Amino acid sequence: MDSVSNNIEDVILKIESALDEFIDSGTEEELFLSGYLHGHFSLAVSQALQQQSVTPKNLIREVTTSLELAFENNELEFEDQQKVYDMWNKLAVIAS
Repeated sequence: MDSVSNNIEDVILKIESALDEFIDSGTEEELFLSGYLHGHFSLAVSQALQQQSVTPKNLIREVTTSLELAFENNELEFEDQQKVYDMWNKLAVIAS
């Protein structure tokens, strides 16, 4: 269990670091998209860490579900939704 815990912590730190890079060196669009994604990521992390056996796979699923629900409610224009998904898919590679 301890190695799983350390693994998920490493994944969270890597994704947060990647999102933070957009703050330092991203374009305005990347800054907007990463900020939006960071909100969903933070919420998913909070929810995932409350589970007994959180895994990177569970975390990916939580973020993806959060985005899907938001997009079903038309939170962003379709083009921006696709850009957020693209960014998330690249970051999710870190978690898998």
